[in-house]
Amino acid sequence: MNKRALLEVIALDARDAVAAAEGGADRLELVTDMAADGLTPSLATFREVRAAVPLPVRVMLRASDGFSAGTPADLRALTETARALRDAGADEFVFGFLDETGGPDLRALDALLAVLADPAPARWTFHRAIDRAASRESLRKHLTDLPGLDTYLTAGSPTGVTGGLPTLLAEAALTHTAEPGYEPVLMVGGGLHLTHLPDLLAAGITAFHIGGAARPQGWAGPVAASAVGEWRGVLGG
Repeated sequence: MNKRALLEVIALDARDAVAAAEGGADRLELVTDMAADGLTPSLATFREVRAAVPLPVRVMLRASDGFSAGTPADLRALTETARALRDAGADEFVFGFLDETGGPDLRALDALLAVLADPAPARWTFHRAIDRAASRESLRKHLTDLPGLDTYLTAGSPTGVTGGLPTLLAEAALTHTAEPGYEPVLMVGGGLHLTHLPDLLAAGITAFHIGGAARPQGWAGPVAASAVGEWRGVLGG
């Protein structure tokens, strides 16, 4: 493997962050409420995590379960939260919204990006909303020119990596040829298991995202450095 694979771990708090760092994580995705598949954490939690570890931290911007930005009032509240996080030093984020047709909600994305552009465009991941899109290819092409977008987090399917593996391998091939819309990093996550890694690595995929796999006790327990370390060992140091 020519390039060190990036390992991103979901953290809910500073304790998780420290364990992920000890295990060899490269980056954190900071969220709250995994019962809703990850919502925006509090400002206090972000500050605690930022003080606890030197790792890059991507902060989730999502106010409710699902992939809708909600009402205009919901979106205004989310942009205000994003501004507060930006002012507190957050410079990497995770978000993504679909409209009623299953296409990207450009209204919501533009509203957030306007806030995250100061003082410079923040880097961000379009998360697994892509797995629920009416057309993955169309979504990618609509988002090509959005500032700061450098990663797609995807399982290739709403059901997880096992069902999405053919899609992931096909998109990896397009990413390597710099096909328009496929320039961002393809990060695989969502039901990802160690047994998936040989095929994904062989396809040239170099970014991986784990949540429950880093928690031997499930979501009721914390991240374990040993579990993260097992992934780090397989991916290479």
